[in-house]
Formats: sequence, structure tokens, C-alpha cells
Amino acid sequence: MALVISNYFRPLLSGLPFAEEIQKSLVPGILYPVFAIIWVGILFLHAIYDGRRNLYIVDEFTSLSLASGLAAVALAGLLYLSFRDVSRVLFLVFVALAYGSLLGWRLVARIIFRLQPGHKQIRRVLVVGAGPVGLELETQVNRRPYLGLEIIGFLDDDETKLTNSPQILGPLTHARRVASQHQVDDVVIALPTWAYQRVNQLVAELHKLPVKVWIIPDYFHLSLNKAQVEEFAGLPMLDLRAPALNEYQRMIKRGFDLVMTFLLLLPTLPVMGLIALAIRLDSRGPILFNQPRVGENGKIFLMHKFRSMVVDADKRMEEVTRPTANGKIVHKFANDPRVTRIGRFLRRTSLDELPQLLNVLKGEMSLVGPRPELPMLVEQYEPWQHKRFSVPQGMTGWWQVNGRSDKPMHLNTEDDLFYIHNYSLLLDLQIIMKTVWVVLRGKGAY
Repeated sequence: MALVISNYFRPLLSGLPFAEEIQKSLVPGILYPVFAIIWVGILFLHAIYDGRRNLYIVDEFTSLSLASGLAAVALAGLLYLSFRDVSRVLFLVFVALAYGSLLGWRLVARIIFRLQPGHKQIRRVLVVGAGPVGLELETQVNRRPYLGLEIIGFLDDDETKLTNSPQILGPLTHARRVASQHQVDDVVIALPTWAYQRVNQLVAELHKLPVKVWIIPDYFHLSLNKAQVEEFAGLPMLDLRAPALNEYQRMIKRGFDLVMTFLLLLPTLPVMGLIALAIRLDSRGPILFNQPRVGENGKIFLMHKFRSMVVDADKRMEEVTRPTANGKIVHKFANDPRVTRIGRFLRRTSLDELPQLLNVLKGEMSLVGPRPELPMLVEQYEPWQHKRFSVPQGMTGWWQVNGRSDKPMHLNTEDDLFYIHNYSLLLDLQIIMKTVWVVLRGKGAY
């Protein structure tokens, strides 16, 4: 439809007296189905039509913008190679109309859905399992009231929890009764691995009610090896030691890093010069802060940053050591007394990370990936957490765009593992776009 409209208006925009006579010949007929197939195909690959992947309007807008941009580039390449006679103005009008209509329709669809009589503004959620995973789900839901979710309580077989917590509504065997009494819309099963033998029975009971049933994997007990189907002795088997990235993916990722880094260095070099001058004028000490970090496969390297702290920051480490249930860990927080005046601005805008472009050029880091960790913190890792070092460490990553510094270290690893097991160039592009949005908002960066 966008192509038809642009084909009609392009001659009118040209101002030619014979414009109406040529308007029917501007676009070859073959391009109508080709444009539709390519554009819709790229939208499909980006899961635009999968409502589960675009629950939030920001995510849907980001995915739609990225997919539309790639579709426009692909179609522009097609026109350049095979249909050079097609007007560039017509193509630009088509892209604007197609993107605008898609965005407008998505907004209208959301409004219509919310105005439906049967649509509930709040969905009531029952969590089966009051362990670390279930409690983390409650925390995430409470942080996101715009999701329209309300956790009405938990089910758990732990007698201590049953007697001491008013949120525990009963044991697991009461799942069907509790879900019915409290008019539950969604049931989330968040049980440890050893208890999953009861899942089949729970699901069978809950399916007798009009509720959705979800299951959260227990990341604390799954090493999340990336399985790959291989043939062994003539039989299909799962290779649980398959590399996180194959050779083709590594080549694509490295090429993407080099191209993007060179493009970013051109506009950022003057900015880096001004930052260096500001640091020199603000406090004594070096401009760059070079710190040992753990990279891919556990290799130690020096990560570069603009210095944002006083020179003796390491000697004042006890001021930022927080006791936790798992012992003492070092974690950034908003009122770190070691941060300088210019350093606070650099951290809030993430400009202190710019020198890591040099690490990317040297191949020590990637633009996107799990953040390089301090060796002293890696020593506290559980065995399953070391999986995050199976890919190049990055300047930004999945957990930075889903919480950033306001999440403790031991919870970030789960997001890193999600990235590893869902890696694609498109995911890297999506994370970079979300990073720009998060940096502009200044959320979680200190």
C-alpha cells in the first residue's frame, strides 16, 4: 500500500506538466510483491509478529525501527543493482510511509486492545516456589508497574516459609484451589531443579483452569551449555561442549566490531581530547585508568577507561564493600565517595568507557558482550558463572540495557548467559540501540 501511494504522489511532487501521464510507469510491477516479501520477511525474522517478544512499547519500537531500517537498506541495494531507473524520491517516500504506517498501526492496535471490554488492566500472578528465582521475579515485577502484573502470593512446601510469611498461600498441592479462589490469570513455576519432577502433575492440574502456566529455568543449577546436534557413530546426539560462537559467528562479530569502531572513533576523538583536558584540570593523576580484567576464556588483560576516581581509590576499597548473603562483594553505588566531580559526569553519561574502543581494536574486547570482571570477583564465582567468559567481553551487554549498575553482580550472570545462548548480529544491533536509549536516560549509571 505504501508503494502504491508513493508511486501515485511522486509525479505530483515532481512538478512536471506531464506527470500524470508517466505515473503508471514509475514502479515496475514485479517490485510490488518483491518489496512486500522482503519487508515482511525481515519483520518476521525480528519477531515483530511475536507478541511475547514485544510486550513493552519501547522494545516494540526498537525492534520495529531496526527491522525497518534493515529492510530499507536491503531494498535500496536491490534497486541499485537491478532497478536504477526507480526514483530515489519515490523510494524515500515509500520508506517513510511504510515505517510510519507500521508504527501507527502498532500504536492503534495497543490502544484498541486496552479498550476492549474483556481486557484486564491488571493480571493476577501466582508464583509456585518462594526460592531465589521466585523472589527475583517478584522484585522485577515490582520494578515494572507498567507491565500490569500483580503477584498475589507464593506456593511453597517449606514449612518454615509457610508459617512465617503471609505471602505463602499454601503448599504446592493447593495450586489449583488457590488459583481458582484468587482468580489467578498466570501461574509462574519457579522451582529448583530437584523439584521439577512435580511439574507435570502441577501443569496437569492447572490446565483444568483458564490460566496461563509459565516455567522459569533454574539458572543456578543449569550450566546452560550451548547444545549442538551432531552425528556420532551414525546417531544424532547433543554435543554439550559446543563452542558458544562458531567460526562463522566469530568472523562476523569481529568484522562488525572493527567497522563500527572505526566509524565511532572519527567523531569521538575530539570528544576524548576534551575529556582528557577536563580530567587533567579537575584532579591530579593520570588521564587513563588501566585495570586488569578477566576476558574471554579467563585471559587477563588491561582494560582502559577515563579515570573517574581519585588516585588512591584502591586503598579506600573498604568504603564500597557491601556485605551480602554470599559474603562480601564489591558493587558500584550512587554515592561512591571516591568519584571525582568530572568522574561523576563521565559515569552518568558513560563517556568514561570510550577508551575501551582501543581494547576492541586490539581484539581484547567486543562492542557487545558480558562485561569484563575484576579477577578478585571472579574468584567468588560459582562454577556455572564461568560460562560468561566463553565469548569476547564487551563494552555493553544485555544486562546493561536491562538494569545496568543497579543490579548486583550475581544476578548479572544470568543475563550474560541469556546473551550467549541467543547471540546473533541482530541482537548485537538491538543492544547497541538500547544502550543509546539507556545512556540518554542516565538510568543505573554511576
